[in-house]
Amino acid sequence: MATHEPSFLVITGGPGSGKTTLIEHLAGRGYAHVPEAGRGIIQAQTAIDGPALPWRDRALFAEMMLGWELRSHAMAHRLAGPVLFDRGVPDVVGYLRLEGLPVPDHVMRAAGQVRYARQVFIAPPWPAIYRQDAERRQDGETARRTCEAMIQVYGELGYELIELPRSTVADRAAFIGAVIGPPG
Repeated sequence: MATHEPSFLVITGGPGSGKTTLIEHLAGRGYAHVPEAGRGIIQAQTAIDGPALPWRDRALFAEMMLGWELRSHAMAHRLAGPVLFDRGVPDVVGYLRLEGLPVPDHVMRAAGQVRYARQVFIAPPWPAIYRQDAERRQDGETARRTCEAMIQVYGELGYELIELPRSTVADRAAFIGAVIGPPG
């Protein structure tokens, strides 16, 4: 297994748990960040009526997410740390498992080799803020099961999970800042 990348911090969890809003808030405070693969792929594929949508071809969608995450990780080496990731390579494993699809060997190799900081932030399911939209079609139960899948995968891969409080964006940002320190 590869060495952890201490300045690469993942925020993961189920859809609609406030991850992206939190990362955008932290970016406004000067933290480097990389966007979520899933939403970006859905937006791009919808714009071109492409096949790599989770409601058309889940395996192809997962492959595209893997490619996005690998590129994001490589590009993040150019950024001053700490760098916040809106999900990471292990999320692809969690997605495939959640969907009952096989996890190809190359995806598991990527999850073992492409490493992030040992501590990973998990945004727990939060029904009070959960909303469906054009890209987020999952229901609340699927959001909960997604979070559980991420907890399992990251734990199996040797990460230490830190649960984010269900609180305001500012409180969550302060919580993360206390753990990771100021932006680079």
